[in-house]
Amino acid sequence: MMSKVLRISGIAFCAAAGISASSVFAADLPPAPPPRAPVQYVPAVGPIYNWTGFYIGGNVGAAWTQGKLSDSLGNSWSNAQQAVFTGGGQVGANYQFNWAVVGIEADFDWMANNHNSSNAIDTTIGAIQFSANNRWITTVAARFGVAADNWLFYAKGGGGWVGVGNPTITNLTTGGSISVSNSNSNSGWLAGGGIEWGFAPNWTARLEYDFLGLSSQTHTVTGTIPFGAGTPACGVAAGCPFADTLTVSNRDVQTLTLGINYLFR
Repeated sequence: MMSKVLRISGIAFCAAAGISASSVFAADLPPAPPPRAPVQYVPAVGPIYNWTGFYIGGNVGAAWTQGKLSDSLGNSWSNAQQAVFTGGGQVGANYQFNWAVVGIEADFDWMANNHNSSNAIDTTIGAIQFSANNRWITTVAARFGVAADNWLFYAKGGGGWVGVGNPTITNLTTGGSISVSNSNSNSGWLAGGGIEWGFAPNWTARLEYDFLGLSSQTHTVTGTIPFGAGTPACGVAAGCPFADTLTVSNRDVQTLTLGINYLFR
């Protein structure tokens, strides 16, 4: 009986000692960390469009001109040319750093049915009209733009040339005419701008306006303008001798085009 009591007392003592030791050990431990905030999922951000690279493309649109024509005989004409279709291509290169894009571009465009005709001036030999063909436009310009991901807003500035062919003086009274049988070009300064959209990794589309201010140009025309049946006003049966120096001034060409480019990266 005594031994049983001793065993029970020992077990109780050990249990009490264990509880006391556990309490002391627990008191020495650092406090438990606060609960962690739940992890939030952040969707991945897509890549920013990169405008750096060489590109090549094509364009279509409209071109129109205006200017003033005068001659050595004291006559003056205004330009009556209407807008015409134009189309061609462009090559260039961009370099982007941060939001800024700089580059250089060259364009070449043909002008369809671009027959520039002045108003008619009444003279002693009949109503005289001047005309010439603008056959092509080529430009070289620097570009400066601001990129907003796959959108580019840019301005451009440089120079350009317009091909002019066969200036002609026509007597509208009889239909007779004389021409300068040569072709040349007229140069000037270029300013423009546009908006370009990167609709695919390597493809862009753009809308662009350009203003090409051309320098003055002179043409010397000599020959005979026939009057056909009847007696000519100048009194020469074969026709009226004609010699004149024409000056085209305050002339410009404006274009509005839609284009598409392939960008090599």
